[in-house]
Amino acid sequence: MLAANMLTPIALMKATVDAMAERGHGRVININSGAVKAPIEGLDVSDGARSGLTGFVAGLAGQSRLASRNVTLNNLLPGSFDTDRIRATDAAAAQAQGREGDAVQAEEVAAIPARRLGRPEELGALCAFACSVQMGHLTGRNLLLDGGACPGAM
Repeated sequence: MLAANMLTPIALMKATVDAMAERGHGRVININSGAVKAPIEGLDVSDGARSGLTGFVAGLAGQSRLASRNVTLNNLLPGSFDTDRIRATDAAAAQAQGREGDAVQAEEVAAIPARRLGRPEELGALCAFACSVQMGHLTGRNLLLDGGACPGAM
């Protein structure tokens, strides 16, 4: 086997889940983006890469050699969360548009049915739940956490 630093991300993921299957337990959680469900204009390359990762994870998760050995793979798809990155992005957008910094974020929040940004601890709690022993039957899923921003039932 190649040294870990020489493995491609795909080879590393496969080696990781194979080791988990040998142990009879494992959880893989990819924190991806709600953009998998609703692509974001202007982020075409990023949206495509995220969709590719989602498809790759679904393919692995559906293999009985993993699922039957209590190895699950899922994706968390957060929407807009109250983080330094979103605040910086909103501030940069406001500056570029010659607007007040809070105006951009207010519009963003208004588009979320929950009328607020997500809190990082909410994403952490969902991640912990998806990794729990009780979730051994949850695999190959995309768990959207966006305050209802993405329309649709699926």
